[in-house]
Order: sequence, then C-alpha cells, then structure tokens
Amino acid sequence: MPVTDLLISLIAFLLLFQAAARLPAMARGRHRRRSLSGAFLCLDVAWWLRTDSGRSFLEPLGVNDLPTLLKHILAIIGICLMLKYVTDVYRDEDATTRHIRITALVQRTAARASLVTVLCLAAVFFLALDRTKTFADSPYFAGRHAGDPALALYLGPFNAYVGAAAAVCAYQWRRAARLAHRTTLRAGLTMMAAGMSILVLYAVLRTLYVCAITLYTPPAGLGTLQEQITDTLLHAGCALWLLGSITPATRVLTSRIRTLRAVIRLHRLWRDLVLTVDGIAFHRPSTLLRGHRAAAPLNTLRDVCARDDTPQIRLGRYVTEIRDATHELRRRAPADLLHRARRAAEAEGHTGRQLDAVTEAYWLKAALAAAGAPPGAPAAYTTAAGDDFASEVAWLQHVARAYRRAGPHLSATTDPQPFVPSR
Repeated sequence: MPVTDLLISLIAFLLLFQAAARLPAMARGRHRRRSLSGAFLCLDVAWWLRTDSGRSFLEPLGVNDLPTLLKHILAIIGICLMLKYVTDVYRDEDATTRHIRITALVQRTAARASLVTVLCLAAVFFLALDRTKTFADSPYFAGRHAGDPALALYLGPFNAYVGAAAAVCAYQWRRAARLAHRTTLRAGLTMMAAGMSILVLYAVLRTLYVCAITLYTPPAGLGTLQEQITDTLLHAGCALWLLGSITPATRVLTSRIRTLRAVIRLHRLWRDLVLTVDGIAFHRPSTLLRGHRAAAPLNTLRDVCARDDTPQIRLGRYVTEIRDATHELRRRAPADLLHRARRAAEAEGHTGRQLDAVTEAYWLKAALAAAGAPPGAPAAYTTAAGDDFASEVAWLQHVARAYRRAGPHLSATTDPQPFVPSR
C-alpha cells in the first residue's frame, strides 16, 4: 500500500472510530451528537474515496472522476454538519456575544449554501467539465483539467466553502482553548484550532493554484509539487483536528470506564437489596430464568447495559436505591444487629476502615434476612461514607466487596452467640 494511501486509511479509520464511539448518543436522539457523528461518517467516506480501493469500488459505473465528485459532496455535507455542531455547542453561551453571532450567521449561511454548492458542483461536473481525460493522463484531478475554465467553476466554490468553514471552527476553538481550565481540553482545542488553520491555508493555496492553471500553462513538475504540498497540508490539518478531538475524549472515556466499573461492582449489592425491598428500584433487576444462578451473567449484563440510562445516571440511581433500601431495612432489623455485626468483623481481625466496611456488609446481609419482620423503630446503623457523591461511591464499592466475600448471615433475631463468618 502506498504511503499516501496508508495515511489516508489511518485518517479514515480515526474518523470511523469517532463516528462509532458516538452511535449510542445518536440512538438516544441527542441532536448534537447526531450532527457530530454524521459529520465524521460523511468525512470518513470522503477520505475513503481518495484511496485506490475507494476509486476502484466506483469504477464499474464507468463515470470518470465520479469518486472526486462524491468525495467533494460528502465533504460539504460533513462540513455543514460540523458547523451545525459547533454552533449548537456555543449557542449555550450568551447568544448576544460577537463570536456566537458570527458562528450562527455562518452556520445559517452554510446550511443554505451547501445545497447550492452541491448543485453547482454536480452541474459543472456533468455539463461543463471535460471528462474524457482519465487517470492515465494525470493522477491528479486538477492536473487532468488544467486550462479548463470549468475547473475554476468547480473547485472555486468548494475551496471557498472549506476555507470559510475551517476559519470559523479555528476561530471558535482557539477562543475556547484560551478559556479552557482542564489541560487535556485546552490541548485538544488548541490542536483542533491549529488543524483548522492549516486547512484554511490549504484552501487558499488550492484556490490560487486552480486560478493560475486556468489562466496560464503550468511549468512541468509544478502540478506534482503543488499536490505534494497541499496534500501534506490536508493530511496534517485533518490529523491535528482528529487527534485534538480525541484528546479531550480520553478523559471522558476514562471517566466512563471508571463509572461502569463502579456500576458493575455495586450491582450484586444493589440487586439483592431492591429484589428484597419492594418499591425501591426505578427499574426492576432482570430476572431471566427466574433469577437462576446460571443466568446471573446475562442478568447482570442486562441490568448494566440494557437500559437507556448512561453509566453516570445508572450509578447515581444505584447509590440512591441502595441507601433507600438500607433505610427501609433499618425499620425491620433487630436493634442490636449493628453491635453484633461489628463484633463479628472484629473477630476476624479487621481494623480501621476495613472494619467499618465489613461491619456494614454483615449488617446488610443479616438485615436482608430480617426484611420480612414487622416494621418498628429504626435500628441503629452507621456508615463511614463521606458527604459527597464520589466518597459515597468509593465507600459503597468497599462495602460491596466485603458483602460479596461475606459468609452466612448473622441471625435475624437477637442472638447472644458470636458470629464467625466462613472464609
């Protein structure tokens, strides 16, 4: 595979990865993410059409330069969707500020101009452009049509569209980078702005070159040199933009993975509690095969992934429902259960926070066994969780780990005998 095709394939893969990563948000109907995913998908196909495999795919249609037309049309659609996304993101700020008004105006203009530009490209391509020249005459589209006035009519609007859109994105992202507080976000926005600035330079150079070869016969070798320079700018600009868009997402992805791990770790504790205490769970746990142990992995997978909630929302719900169920269990647990759970934990040699976590886990196991008792005054209960949500999640994971390892329940009634759980 040629080096150029390798670079193009890499950029196409990154675009496809970005589009695929946002498919869940598209499925949930989030219009911003739909715009962004659509932009990545259109640009991905446009880049693929620059490769030998993309051109070969359309060869059976027998239309010379058809891959060029389609990649330009897809690029325009992708750019329009990107501008819509950028406008929607910054519209949440003060709509009276200059940079918001400029972006909104450009986006409205681009939305109207995109259709006109696509129709113009198609009309010039099929009615005015000399398409008798083939790839054998020149490997470059501009080189094949040098001296043809229709080339300027074709590439002029396209380059203007690309340059204007890139300038707007560079302007917004450079401003956002100055205001960003997180290092990863600032670095990502700076790279995206730099990439768009390079694409503005690309569009200017391409426009100047097309005008020159339309009016004058280019010297030998100029076309190849120009293509090498502008292709380098195009590759560098798109690579910087893509890497910049991925950089802030790494923090989001890391946070999402951490949240999903917390959900999985809390799942068994949450499931046991909400199945025992009715009316607590917003979504009842999955009970395939009536909750048989053989279906436990599938039930866990459905609980963790099958709902429409994001991992963050699901985690918040788990924490709230665990605490609500715990509060209900206090009304049915024996009054001395906390004391006996602590003695059982101490008998195992636990100390410090581990002692508190094991005590809470043993209390929960025994309280679940007493859930059928008549309600009464709330039994004594204590937790070492912090005041904020992050501390609460970290503590409940500690408790859930001890809960999974705990042996038989403490007696659900007052029992003077010490409890020694099995290992």
